[in-house]
Amino acid sequence: MELPPDAIAEPMATVIDSNDFTPRLISLLSNSLVWRESRALRTRFGLGTNDWRVISALAIRPGATASEISEFVAMNKAIVSKSVTVLTARRLVVQGEDGGRSRPLYLTPAGAEMHDAMLPISMRGQEIILADMSPEEVTRLNDLLRRLLGHVRELLAEDALDEAALDDEQV
Repeated sequence: MELPPDAIAEPMATVIDSNDFTPRLISLLSNSLVWRESRALRTRFGLGTNDWRVISALAIRPGATASEISEFVAMNKAIVSKSVTVLTARRLVVQGEDGGRSRPLYLTPAGAEMHDAMLPISMRGQEIILADMSPEEVTRLNDLLRRLLGHVRELLAEDALDEAALDDEQV
């Protein structure tokens, strides 16, 4: 096979060590668990991980709006809206009347049953992650992950400020 004229055919000198790059390892673990969960949920219930996240959020926070769910589970609002539409059509979720644009959402009795049926599939991912850890290690891991999430929120806030500054410069 002949290479295109501008093709770089050798690995570069300065690259990420993919075996020790922590964000990649976390992403691979997360993606593997989500893929497994989604496949199991689709096979058994005809619903996916996004639908499960909405159901789970409403089990924790009855009356949350789609925007509140989006923020709580860190999902795009359009994806939450699509799941709410699917779950409403299946009569697993109902919308309350609030008079405003954002309507509170609630699980129906069928939605609560679906939650309880889906929960073990999601909890299996937790079991896989924590299988080789002591209770103290689990506590330390969860503390560390919450701290890291806080740093990510700070980084996102900084990025938003940088984007606003760029927008101001371009005006």
